[in-house]
Amino acid sequence: MDLAERTKTLTPSATLAITAKAKELKAQGVDVIGLGAGEPDFNTPDHIIEAAYHALLEGKTKYTATGGLEELKQAIIDKLLKDQGLKYDSSEIIVTNGAKHALYTLFQALLNDGDEVIIPAPYWVSYTEQVKLAGGVPVIIETNETTEFKMTASQLKAAITKKTKAIIINSPSNPTGMCYSESELLELGNICLQHNLLIVSDEIYEKLVYDGQKHISIAQLSERLKQQTVIINGLSKAYSMTGWRIGYAVGNKELIKQMTSIASHSTSNPTTHSQYGAIAALNGPQDVVEKMRIHFEKRLEKFHEALVNIPGITCIKPKGAFYLFPNVKEAATLCGYHTVDEFATALLTEAHVAVVPGTGFGAPDCIRVSYATSEAELIEAANRIKKFVEEKMEQ
Repeated sequence: MDLAERTKTLTPSATLAITAKAKELKAQGVDVIGLGAGEPDFNTPDHIIEAAYHALLEGKTKYTATGGLEELKQAIIDKLLKDQGLKYDSSEIIVTNGAKHALYTLFQALLNDGDEVIIPAPYWVSYTEQVKLAGGVPVIIETNETTEFKMTASQLKAAITKKTKAIIINSPSNPTGMCYSESELLELGNICLQHNLLIVSDEIYEKLVYDGQKHISIAQLSERLKQQTVIINGLSKAYSMTGWRIGYAVGNKELIKQMTSIASHSTSNPTTHSQYGAIAALNGPQDVVEKMRIHFEKRLEKFHEALVNIPGITCIKPKGAFYLFPNVKEAATLCGYHTVDEFATALLTEAHVAVVPGTGFGAPDCIRVSYATSEAELIEAANRIKKFVEEKMEQ
């Protein structure tokens, strides 16, 4: 069978691959500590579950409008006004089957063959693949620890061509946990305005920020930037609702209209009872979000300290999300491995710690480790990695 050419350009998800291998070992009885998870380890708060449950009992199990329930759109409007001071209309919002689906639908509605999208590396693994699936060309900007893995204004300027149509800003970032400051966002935003580039602002980790930081959306910095920005967000991370699959996109109503048309032919509508749970999440008590955030911050402090004490590992302390993105190239070399991928495989098979190689994120010298697990497991994982490295160095 001849398959579509577009499938031949796709790169398998590194996160899913390492998770599958870890599950395989666990099934064999191996005590594997998994640090590959991209989801909170807390259960969805009770009041959200109850809202969805009651919706089911009340027969709210039929199709909804493709773009989502009006009541949920209003909850999103209220949230954006309260949190960022941003005013939107219902026609500027589409509710989707997760933030990933919002991004996918956006690129399908936006890109023509050959259109370029600027993506700073390290990047979330699906950005490049979704751009390619829409016929676009990912243009990667390499960053490193000296700029806290953030794209600079000069890098952005140098990457723009006549074919550039959009840029992606992910703050807080997956996989690095880094956050752009207001001044950095303004610099990037002004360049985008000069070149009429759409700004795709992925803010899925907005509620998970630390050290007294406050999340800043580039859309809130000026009316012109708001008009030039599509905000991508969802409830997966902040409310521990990864399996509920509720995300949303907010922006230009003509673009949102076309995204809704595409969704009508692909998913029909977001899951109905999940939407009622999402309404409860956004309109209900927010202290549950803060409690989870505090737990993550405590884990970050302990796990970061433990990791940077391992020979050959350096790691900038992140300001958001629930990942560390240490550079382990020296540790891999000290252990006798040619690549970080080999080092990561050995950590899994010998030390029984599952980490995600940075190659999938465009940063082959690093690994991504999630601290969305208990403090005890994190410390044990750090101890195993340290013992593994030190023993390999002695051989």
